[in-house]
Amino acid sequence: MFPRSGKSIVFDSFPDPSDTWEIIETIGKGTYGKVYKVLNRVDGSKAAVKILDPIHDIDEEIEAEYNILKALSDHPNVVKFFGMFYKKDVKNGDQLWLVLELCNGGSVTDLAKGMLKRGDRMEEPVIAYILHEALMGLQHLHINKTIHRDVKGNNILLTTEGGIKLVDFGVSAQLTNTRLRRNTSVGTPFWMAPEVIACEQQLDSTYDERCDVWSLGITAIELGDGDPPLADLHPMRALFKIPRNPPPTLHQPELWSNDFNDFLCKCLIKDFELRPSVFDLLQHVFIKQIVGREKTLQMQLMELIDLNQQIGVIEKTRHERIHTKKGSYMKSQSQTCDDVDDLATLEVLDENTITEQLQRRYAKEQIYTYVGDILIAVNPFHKSELYTPEHSKVYIGAKRTSNPPHIYAVADIAYQSMVSYNADQCIVISGESGAGKTESAHLLVQQLTVLGKANNRTLQEKILLVNSLVEAFGNACTVINDNSSRFGKYLEMKFTCGGTVVGAQISDYLLEKSRVVHQAVGERNFHIFYYIYAGLAERKKLGHYKLSDSKTPKYLHNENVQLVPDIVGNAFYKEQFETVEQCFKVIGFTLEELGTVYSILAGILNAGDVEFTSVASEHQTDKSNISNMAVLESAASLLCIRADELQEALTSHCVVTRGETIVRSNTVEKATEVRDAMGKALYGRLFSWIVNRINSLLKPDNDNQEEDKGLNIGILDIFGFENFKRNSFEQLCINIANEQIQFYFNQHIFAWEQDEYLNEDVDARVIEYEDNRPLLDLFLQKPMGMLALLDEESRFPQATDQTLVEKFEDNLKSKNFWRPKRVDLGFGIHHYAGKVIYNAGGFLAKNRDALPADIVLLLRSSENELICKLVTHPLTKTGNLAHTKGKAAGSARIGTQQSQRTINFAKSIGDTTHHPRETTNMKTQTVASYFRYSLMDLLSKMVAGQPHFVRCIKPNNDRQAHKFDREKVLIQLRYTGILETAKIRRQGYSHRILFNNFIERYSILAFRANEEPAVNPETCAVILEKAKLENWVLGKTKVFLKYYHAEQLNLMVRQTTDRIVLVQAYVRGWLAFKRYRLILEKREQSAVVLQSGVLLMLLLLLTRLLTSRSNITFSVGFQPLFFSSTDDTKQSRTSRRTQQPKTLNTPEDSTYYTLIHRSVQDDKRRPRKQRDRANRCNRTLCFPALCRCVQPSPSPILLQNLKKTKRNHFLLEENKHIFDHWDFCYFCHSFHDVHDA
Repeated sequence: MFPRSGKSIVFDSFPDPSDTWEIIETIGKGTYGKVYKVLNRVDGSKAAVKILDPIHDIDEEIEAEYNILKALSDHPNVVKFFGMFYKKDVKNGDQLWLVLELCNGGSVTDLAKGMLKRGDRMEEPVIAYILHEALMGLQHLHINKTIHRDVKGNNILLTTEGGIKLVDFGVSAQLTNTRLRRNTSVGTPFWMAPEVIACEQQLDSTYDERCDVWSLGITAIELGDGDPPLADLHPMRALFKIPRNPPPTLHQPELWSNDFNDFLCKCLIKDFELRPSVFDLLQHVFIKQIVGREKTLQMQLMELIDLNQQIGVIEKTRHERIHTKKGSYMKSQSQTCDDVDDLATLEVLDENTITEQLQRRYAKEQIYTYVGDILIAVNPFHKSELYTPEHSKVYIGAKRTSNPPHIYAVADIAYQSMVSYNADQCIVISGESGAGKTESAHLLVQQLTVLGKANNRTLQEKILLVNSLVEAFGNACTVINDNSSRFGKYLEMKFTCGGTVVGAQISDYLLEKSRVVHQAVGERNFHIFYYIYAGLAERKKLGHYKLSDSKTPKYLHNENVQLVPDIVGNAFYKEQFETVEQCFKVIGFTLEELGTVYSILAGILNAGDVEFTSVASEHQTDKSNISNMAVLESAASLLCIRADELQEALTSHCVVTRGETIVRSNTVEKATEVRDAMGKALYGRLFSWIVNRINSLLKPDNDNQEEDKGLNIGILDIFGFENFKRNSFEQLCINIANEQIQFYFNQHIFAWEQDEYLNEDVDARVIEYEDNRPLLDLFLQKPMGMLALLDEESRFPQATDQTLVEKFEDNLKSKNFWRPKRVDLGFGIHHYAGKVIYNAGGFLAKNRDALPADIVLLLRSSENELICKLVTHPLTKTGNLAHTKGKAAGSARIGTQQSQRTINFAKSIGDTTHHPRETTNMKTQTVASYFRYSLMDLLSKMVAGQPHFVRCIKPNNDRQAHKFDREKVLIQLRYTGILETAKIRRQGYSHRILFNNFIERYSILAFRANEEPAVNPETCAVILEKAKLENWVLGKTKVFLKYYHAEQLNLMVRQTTDRIVLVQAYVRGWLAFKRYRLILEKREQSAVVLQSGVLLMLLLLLTRLLTSRSNITFSVGFQPLFFSSTDDTKQSRTSRRTQQPKTLNTPEDSTYYTLIHRSVQDDKRRPRKQRDRANRCNRTLCFPALCRCVQPSPSPILLQNLKKTKRNHFLLEENKHIFDHWDFCYFCHSFHDVHDA
């Protein structure tokens, strides 16, 4: 806390700044606090505020700065002072606000470094103008007996109008008549004068205002060289060197004028008694050169400031001020703010604050951070414990703010949104190469599979293995990433409307096929080649696939892999081979298909080892011949084609002229190109076939109507932005794709949202962002875009890469395109992520990507069905193998004779249905055209779903764990627009829902189920107020919500629905119990009626028994239940089942018989298990109740009849189980369960 008052001022007497000033962003960091840009709430003007932290021992210095600013800020070269404010804060400590003039042009240090980075340097007249204005400011201070004591480039600020301002008077000293010198050693080490440094060791040493002249001389060197002298040393070491070294000079004095060098010599005289004053320096010839040119130089300075701001501010090197009398650095003691999970909740939003937050969280292994509803993921470069099954369970259905940020939370939000809104979702993962995008995609698929709860566990396992399989074929090691995606992948997970995962589908884009035949320095081929080589060697099968165990294939040989043992001895490769093979088998590939895949890969490696030599002939000297026929035969054998035909296709080609077919020989260079083209084509089409096969195996079973009604969650994992030492056509395509993804992000986060504010009359602050649409136009526009010009040049046979670059230079008129000097085939592009210089060598060849027709015809003749399919099936507009159902059309078998080959080739020219070019949709397509259609196809998939964004950040270029490079991270934060994203998420409304959709979705929170609320803004307001939400806005047709509102509302709906379901369950249970009691009562009443009837019958029987005591026999007509005469057993069962006994003694007998007979017949119609349960229940409820009131008495006749009963026709074989555990009742003549009786 600040003291309530200083020596001359009372701090808490100053007004509170909250009513007048609003913090916008951080400008910089000072010794005792930070400097922010602020907005005046009253008049809208902007200023800078220096917020001083609550430190007890700085009140004197605060008073000194306040007094100097108050008294001397009326000079044009001293920053204006708008006042001091006092903000009370019990929790974090009180703050003093010094509100100053805003200098938007930055410091003169920023300007000098920015020019040097562009390869330019500041002109001497501009330096003279800056120094003149600084001297004028110092003259004003010195006249008023004030020493600045911290003159340096960072304390000389620029306004956008070219003004020069002295700032930061925190260590300034005021002289008096009695004290004309000072002896305090204070300042920033590299700029401190020798006499000021001497005050630390020599108690009698003093200095006067001319110490500012030394510091100004060091600043002049800084303007020329970009840094002060000794800047590469530790500050304390510099303090030791400055008094002992001779006066410093410019790094290259010969590049500068004598006047400038003389000015520096005058400023940097070590004996301050001989050093000139600022009044003398204003008369120096170097300074006087600006007289009469002030306006011109001011305009020139304004242009430099504007250019510097367009290109970007240079990261500042912070030099801490010291106060050696106190013995150590006086570093900023600003309070460390608490870590936050969501950067949008920070009170102050700026680059430095965000970077500090990410760095602190990274040090604590908290690699995930939210920016509103967007996730930032910083690559840890090591295995983490954040992905256990326990973590997975925690995030299922949980509120976002109830757990730390995590990639699992993004998966859950996407899944819950899909189920709640019945809408497709899209998760876009972006970042530069090596930032962790592929691993993030793995984790998303893993969590979504858990959430989807597939009924078929095999399906769940298949989906999890898909990424591993395609990455083995589509990923490779580069200089910046050991597992770099060399293709774009969009994985769509298919769900039912209820949220059960039922399948998956992959879309692949722009595989880098050229990697098969050539890898840059420090890079490798696709992973699968190394995996199969090591795996087959482990199984002793290299010979089966014609692979050498001693010589490394040419396509795999580079500075990283030179010997076969480097591959076959790699345990990781062997392990991955087993994993890939298991993936194939689990997903559903047959062993035959697997063997064919291995054969094609081995065939590509063998074909790459085919070597050519030039041989002389009678008519030409550039004919090629194959020098290693054994290798050629191995390749032909693996591809199931004839070796002589392969030789002919590689060393010659057919040309049709005026209907005549001419066979011409290929040069060695041409033959090599044909060989490599075959290898690239085979691999690219094999990759497409694998993807198509995976899609067919993982397609949902109900692929008709129900599939159309299903839901998707798409996951985009695309190659990251790349900038190598040598960037070719592949890097251009990759970076254009990243430009497109960035544009999609900008449109969704900024453009569309702010357009809706205007359309709906919503008052929201406009957030400025970097729009990269001009860059996309530069690449994709027709007819003058870069790709269109590339295609146009590719159609000219005589075009070269040099003519291509010249065409670019003549037609691409954009500030984002330039031609670097001394690079013949080079051109530069200023991408959203930075400047990249491309080398156009090989652009035309790579864009044409021609596969000779002779090779197509040859591969169609292969006896391997899969190889035939690869060259027979057409390619889609995106350049992938078309997915066709059923078997492909059979390829024609072509004869081995030369005449047969030429005839077939000539026929194929006339018959387009069999022409090899049908595999590219009749028209020769270029890679650029495939790429353009790929972008269109990808965007069409992405815009169909509600997007969720994951921004992956690479913390360092060394792939080193626990290392956080602030500058590297800051660059990524800038070009990805994280700061602007945080602002718009905090200030804007990311969820915009139509009134009718909002009411339909959330009316349950405020209205009864039988109510039909009107569709109007008032109804929406009632719902929002009932939900107790704040900071929402109603537009003309939509409700505008903050990013956290949607989750809160969905959670409320879920909780309300759960309560309704619970109440319904209780009500249904109560109703069921009530029905059960009613049925029970009816049964009891029926039992009473039956008991009355039985009692009457028993009375009749007793009467008859008493009247015929001496001879107890049954009447002739009386037939007790289930009894009949012995002769009756001879009658058919059918008649006895359906008819009553012919003679019954009384009507009661008949009624009783009918009742029991019906019960038995109904019982027989039921299934056995159900019948047992029902019979037991019925007997329990009825029959014991009929007979327990009458005590049975044994009768020999009844026992005798009981024995006959076991042969009775009513006791059918199928019903014996009914009577196994029954006893006979002597009074009702029926059977009862032993346990019930």
